[in-house]
Amino acid sequence: MKTLHILIVVTVIFLGASLYFFLANKVEAPSDGPNTSDGVVVSAVSHASFVLEFAGLTIFNDPVGDFETYVTYGVPDLILLSDIHGDHLDIQTLINVAGEETVLVAPQAVLDKLPLELHDKTVVMANEDFHQVGEMTIEAIPMYNLPPANDTYHVKGRGNGYVLEYGETRVYIAGDTADIPEMRSLENIDIAFIPMNLPYTMDVDTAAEAVLAFAPKVVYPYHYRGTEGLSDIAEFTRMVAVKNSAIEVRNLDWYPAEVDVTEE
Repeated sequence: MKTLHILIVVTVIFLGASLYFFLANKVEAPSDGPNTSDGVVVSAVSHASFVLEFAGLTIFNDPVGDFETYVTYGVPDLILLSDIHGDHLDIQTLINVAGEETVLVAPQAVLDKLPLELHDKTVVMANEDFHQVGEMTIEAIPMYNLPPANDTYHVKGRGNGYVLEYGETRVYIAGDTADIPEMRSLENIDIAFIPMNLPYTMDVDTAAEAVLAFAPKVVYPYHYRGTEGLSDIAEFTRMVAVKNSAIEVRNLDWYPAEVDVTEE
């Protein structure tokens, strides 16, 4: 009987260690095609730029780069703009991709840089504002560096992250932000897009801790090219999986070809 007890204990320890090893090393290869979750189709373009099919709408997030890249997605119903830096705001691309009925959503700082021809298409949202597009609700979420200061890359109140809500599905696009209280207090997020690149946003460890705090169902790492190259997304995936295996990290191919688009 004593031998049986020892065998059971050893087996339990072995299985536990095997599970830990599996979670710690579970990293999916980046996908270079569209990805679907909770009825939301996600297509990575590059860095901070991507396309969502959600709530019956085609949504471009921070479209930057060659206009031809976006032709395959058609004319957007909605364009979300987060900040004034060059990796989020490309005025010529906006002019090229926006259709007659396209709605732009942007903070005031972005509107101030847009040509007059785009002003009538633009809805200005400040942090904590709400706006309705069709049956989808948009909430503007703060995005900023910590500690808050007037000389940081991202000053509180200038840029927007966004929460998109349709039915019971909530999508969070963080924008360029640190591990801020407004992110940690989010609830019932189904899909989250989280940046991690120093010195502009967070490092991998901080991004993982932020995600674990508000526990979205699915996380897409994006905006992870910094001054030292690409962040270690495999390590981010491992850290999240070890502490909360219910959170699914999905890795898309955000950098199919390196393009020098800088923050400033």
